[in-house]
Amino acid sequence: MFDSILIANRGEIACRIIRTARRFGIRSVAVYSEADAHAAHVAMADAAFCIGPAPARESYLDGARIIEAAHRAGASAIHPGYGFLSENADFAEACAAAGIVFIGPPAAAIRAMGSKSAAKALMEQAGVPLVPGYHGAEQDSAFLADEAGRIGYPVLIKASAGGGGKGMRIVTSADEFAMALDLAKGEARAAFGDDRVLIERYLTRPRHIEIQVFADTFGNVVSLFERDCSIQRRHQKIVEEAPAPFMTDARRRAMGEAACAAARAIGYVGAGTVEFIAEGDDFHFMEMNTRLQVEHPVTEAITGQDLVEWQFLVAAGEALPLTQERIPLRGHAVEVRIYAEDPARDFAPSIGTIRHLRVPFEDAHIRLDSGVREGDAIPIHYDPMIAKLIAWDEDRAGALRHLRRALAAFEIDGVQTNLDLLRRIAALPAFSEAELDTGFIARHAEALMPSAEAASDAVLAAGVHLWLRAVPVAPAFADVDPYSPWSRCDAWRLNGDGYQDVIVDDGIAKHRLRAYPLDDRRFRLALANRSIDVAVDETAPNDVLRVAIGGDVTRLSARRFGESIVVFDEGRRHALSIVDPYRAVSEASASSGRVTTVMPGRVVELAVIPGDTVAEGDLLVVVEAMKVQFRIVAPRAGKIAAVHCAAGELVEEGAELVTFDDTP
Repeated sequence: MFDSILIANRGEIACRIIRTARRFGIRSVAVYSEADAHAAHVAMADAAFCIGPAPARESYLDGARIIEAAHRAGASAIHPGYGFLSENADFAEACAAAGIVFIGPPAAAIRAMGSKSAAKALMEQAGVPLVPGYHGAEQDSAFLADEAGRIGYPVLIKASAGGGGKGMRIVTSADEFAMALDLAKGEARAAFGDDRVLIERYLTRPRHIEIQVFADTFGNVVSLFERDCSIQRRHQKIVEEAPAPFMTDARRRAMGEAACAAARAIGYVGAGTVEFIAEGDDFHFMEMNTRLQVEHPVTEAITGQDLVEWQFLVAAGEALPLTQERIPLRGHAVEVRIYAEDPARDFAPSIGTIRHLRVPFEDAHIRLDSGVREGDAIPIHYDPMIAKLIAWDEDRAGALRHLRRALAAFEIDGVQTNLDLLRRIAALPAFSEAELDTGFIARHAEALMPSAEAASDAVLAAGVHLWLRAVPVAPAFADVDPYSPWSRCDAWRLNGDGYQDVIVDDGIAKHRLRAYPLDDRRFRLALANRSIDVAVDETAPNDVLRVAIGGDVTRLSARRFGESIVVFDEGRRHALSIVDPYRAVSEASASSGRVTTVMPGRVVELAVIPGDTVAEGDLLVVVEAMKVQFRIVAPRAGKIAAVHCAAGELVEEGAELVTFDDTP
């Protein structure tokens, strides 16, 4: 076994690899960009080396710098994790040339499956069923449009070199094809340095089922069963489970044998995943990921195996720990990916600092894989994943109960997240009944992304309680006469009960509450003729409040950040502000003639110049954030007065990009 390994990655996967290395007594070496100097994986590792500036191409994608760091650290092996250089054949060869073990498959196997087009051709020769499509080398736009017409709409454009949902577009008609092709090629070029694409028929109700395979250098290949990864957004998985619901033994055996045959055909070694798309009784080869997958924990949960440990063993030249017939399959596991993104804005990445983080307790049923801590930043340069939450039980119903419990305990503030979406998915009857396919989120959009609602009475009460508790014990002049009623901050009045009126804005409406202090930790609040008692929960963390309305008692947590208050009700985040009725309000002068960004990113294309005349919906700017390209279009017809950005420029959220000429 290795004495020291370097992890050529960041975030939760780097932390996860370090945990297994620590269990083996292996020294772990982290690498980091300048943006990740204080990241969790750097703090966890035994040693860490800076490998360059924040952009991935100048750090995590720079193989030469990583190999140099491995030599400096005395590491005999490199684990690439997933993403970045994990499926880069040239990097695998460079490691071998430098005398360093690459903990992954041979370069030839990576190349065989690295191009989706080439992989499909190889599988076609092997008799593996494929989705009808075009997988050739010709990339002329007109030719590809003709092929799409031949295949029949709807079609799916996919980046030939990549994965993770990058460079993918669904096209429903010939009129949309040219624009979708440009966007797919642009994303593919940015993410993988290769803008070649393939075209496939888009199946309308498919399930995404993949098989975890493992192979060693002795010719042994096994399947560690399947995962259902059908629930996706932007063609990227956010919910995965194992085993796949309604999977029969015969179909599991057939898909497992096909996946193992695919691995043998390319001389595979190590961990890999063969992905299929299934509809009805048929399944079709989609691609093979020649690395560890993000969703590998659900396989570990049902088999009781540590797949990173298996990777270490195979890379060290040992045989697979178990033969096929000895691999157990017990219970059911579900994983959800928690992202810093805003589902209400088409899942746009959310950049910022995590100023509050409370996670569920890990136990026999709950596992949490994360690479961020409270106070960490979510940078623009990398994938916005915050954590993976995995729930396990003896059956699927039990696993879902534990998942819902854990999601209710998860609290995040500072960035937008998909936590509410995940909670609604977990609570949806269709999910409980395993009515799964890749269109699940779009089909249930109304239930999963409802319009905003006003805060509950309990949430409002918790917010007001926190606000009033934050008032200083006494004003600055209290030391003049500590017995004066003017020194008191309990709303004392000469005649009658002391009270304070507070106006709370929850973003939907303004609510007036009257607060009667009982002592420094308890208030009685009056709201619409209802009495609400709020107190600090003495048995819980300091920010947990006990709210009693009638006979109902609710426990909520609340945090104050400057002039804003955030209340969490079973993990659901509510942002409140206290309205000062005497503060002068300045009307926003935002004009409809200003076009701004909704997220920080890099300008990749300018479609207009000053003086151009545009119609509503015309393309103005393309902004790339976290390797996803977003089209910013004209909100109305008009003439362009000014352009405030340039291609290649980094822009902050809210930055003005284009101004319309409003001259009459």
